[in-house]
Amino acid sequence: MTNHKEREYWLHSMLKIAKPVLINLKDRTLKKKMPVEMKEGTNREQFAHLEAMARLLVGMAPWLELECENKEEEKLRVQYAGLARAAIDAGTDPQSPDYMNFSDDFQPIVDTAFLAHAFLRAPNELWEKLDAKVKRNVITALKATRTRKPIFSNWLLFSAIIEAFLYKVGEKDWDPMRIDYAIRQFDQWYLGDGVYSDGPEYHHDYYNSFVIQPMLVDLIVTVGHEYKEWEALKGAILARSQRYAVIQERTISPEGTFPPMGRSLAYRFGVFQTLAQHGLRNDLPSQLPPGQVRSALTEVIKRTIEAPGTFTDSGWLTIGFCGHQPGIGEGYISTGSVYLCLAGLLPLGLPESAPFWSEPPMEWTAKRVWLGKEIPSDHAI
Repeated sequence: MTNHKEREYWLHSMLKIAKPVLINLKDRTLKKKMPVEMKEGTNREQFAHLEAMARLLVGMAPWLELECENKEEEKLRVQYAGLARAAIDAGTDPQSPDYMNFSDDFQPIVDTAFLAHAFLRAPNELWEKLDAKVKRNVITALKATRTRKPIFSNWLLFSAIIEAFLYKVGEKDWDPMRIDYAIRQFDQWYLGDGVYSDGPEYHHDYYNSFVIQPMLVDLIVTVGHEYKEWEALKGAILARSQRYAVIQERTISPEGTFPPMGRSLAYRFGVFQTLAQHGLRNDLPSQLPPGQVRSALTEVIKRTIEAPGTFTDSGWLTIGFCGHQPGIGEGYISTGSVYLCLAGLLPLGLPESAPFWSEPPMEWTAKRVWLGKEIPSDHAI
């Protein structure tokens, strides 16, 4: 597969996943049309639609924000940016049949944060181009989450990223305390070698990539300069995240598979958000050439997207790790949850001419080493 074809494959995969959600939101028929698969005995319908919208936008946002060099791709970007803004309108308008739950129970804290993160990643296309009325609805929705406290875990970052967005758009009542608490607590939860504990106890799962590293990085980049104590941690936060990206790349097998460890495996290749984010940021560590990361992630995406049962007949994602495997869906997982997979596609926000897309294909670490080839030695930080 040539570099150009690889990008086409990533783009086709993203649009295939996103299209049913965005089209139905534009038509204000998402609640009517989207199936809600979930574990028997759970009640996730009230959260599933915000999950789907916010999680797919957090992955699509960098691509939506960047004017594409390819004319055909640019037409698609403009089309989907319009769909995304219509979706945000439909989901935050109290008069819409697709108005989403921002205030009942605790789960909305999570997905309102993913929505806020999407705005930070695409401030022009997803925020500035919204009508004034829609902006007011969004601000109201985000502030509605302040009535409940987050769980003492990665959830601290959800409250923090919401406040960072409010700061970014000039809301004078943004709360630095929620941000300070998250930044300081995660510094205390740092275990070493690029890994944070998710709360007081360590969990061997992928939440360092699903939430912790990406949100910490974008949080400190957005607001770090406001307080010297925050700015002092910026270098460490970035270095830890880069180290975790190195670890992530080494978990990708020669066949493009990766270990099914921990919870939330139904987020599929969203597991690699941290690696993808450093690709997007153009700050991959020196031992990770961009062409190598692209080649590895392409193989991962193929292994997951092409697994039979990944989509319903009408194009919605199913619950599963490799295909349809509802048994791995925990009680908090529904159809909407699994759209976080798009966070693995962040480098689509880079132009075709960027090294990530222009460098020739390369064998990744595990592929080289199992062919008996030399690889760089690996060291903790």
